[in-house]
Amino acid sequence: MAAEIHSRPQSSRPVLLSKIEGHQDAVTAALLIPKEDGVITASEDRTIRVWLKRDSGQYWPSIYHTMASPCSAMAYHHDSRRVFVGQDNGAVMEFHVSEDFNKMNFIKTYPAHQNRVSAIVFSLAAEWVVSTGHDKCVSWMCTRSGNMLGRHFFSSWASCLQYDLDTQHAFVGDYSGQITLLKLEQNSCSVITTLKGHEGSIACLWWDPIQRLLFSGASDNSIIMWDIGGRKGRTLLLQGHHDRVQSLCYLQLTRQLVSCSADGGIAVWNMDVSREEAPQWLESDSCQKCEQPFFWNIKQMWDTKTLGLRQHHCRKCGQAVCGKCSSKRSSYPVMGFEFQVRVCDSCYDSIKDEDRTSLATFHEGKHNISHMSMDIARGLMVTCGTDRVVKIWDMTPVVGCSLATGFSPH
Repeated sequence: MAAEIHSRPQSSRPVLLSKIEGHQDAVTAALLIPKEDGVITASEDRTIRVWLKRDSGQYWPSIYHTMASPCSAMAYHHDSRRVFVGQDNGAVMEFHVSEDFNKMNFIKTYPAHQNRVSAIVFSLAAEWVVSTGHDKCVSWMCTRSGNMLGRHFFSSWASCLQYDLDTQHAFVGDYSGQITLLKLEQNSCSVITTLKGHEGSIACLWWDPIQRLLFSGASDNSIIMWDIGGRKGRTLLLQGHHDRVQSLCYLQLTRQLVSCSADGGIAVWNMDVSREEAPQWLESDSCQKCEQPFFWNIKQMWDTKTLGLRQHHCRKCGQAVCGKCSSKRSSYPVMGFEFQVRVCDSCYDSIKDEDRTSLATFHEGKHNISHMSMDIARGLMVTCGTDRVVKIWDMTPVVGCSLATGFSPH
């Protein structure tokens, strides 16, 4: 069942509108139904449920469907009311939801994977269902015939997926920390490029086809923005979460990025500012400030009869420095460092107070978040996770009220 939350609106934080409880295991996906007071959820308890808001203000399940295997991923296409559910056994099942959202008919099963399905995208124009799985592959299948069109394998579990509907390019993140850009064809595919920047497994991706920006979140608690359209390899690092970044949504109209992490952190990043790229870390055998040798520089240690020092790096300039020459810490939001990081003494002195002004706001979801989705046109967000709870939020106090202008997610 669901409780209606009567929160007093606060100008600077998300407002919790409703809390839906009833699943018996982790909720793996929750999607808001556009133009309806409804939510579709999929869970490890092997159920898909459609929750509609009643006159009482509470959400009650209008559809309760039990699957053969735990539900691991879901996609919903509102115009055709088609639901695609990925399962732990590797199958993807398609359903059609009635106009009043009180009935759901089974259409077909797609033998998409040999292991857990991690993400699904449906393209109505191509009549394809594209999915990734823990069998280390991305597959695309024809929704007319139900036949497999193609597969591409990776070296590790494929964990997340984004798809450009116009160009048929797929972005696949995997557990090795790599993102692969593929061009999908009717019966084949070609690898365009691979993106490497994270130090942990990729947990989520978001593709903005208008600005041609790709955002990735990973288990290293960081987000990277890849400027695909700029064609110059420009990347921006965003560090403000304290746990695995689980879900992303870019609001193209207001140039804001919403991100959620496993510890319940919700961040809203201002991307409408001129940001700086984080530098590549330089390598050196001695401190690039005081020239004292690092501990592996045996020759200089012997020549100068000094003990070797441990190597660190300044996050602002990228130089290799010793602990004594980088004893200070500072935030530097324009480079994506929202909390304090190691900087060398000269960089610390160059950072002004106004340079430390935050370019993001951080909020507490107060539950584990494994998945988030937004209805951008209405400024609503839904979060779910391993605590079996689904929460619906009003994000307009944080992201602005100009969202309700007819702009909708791709």
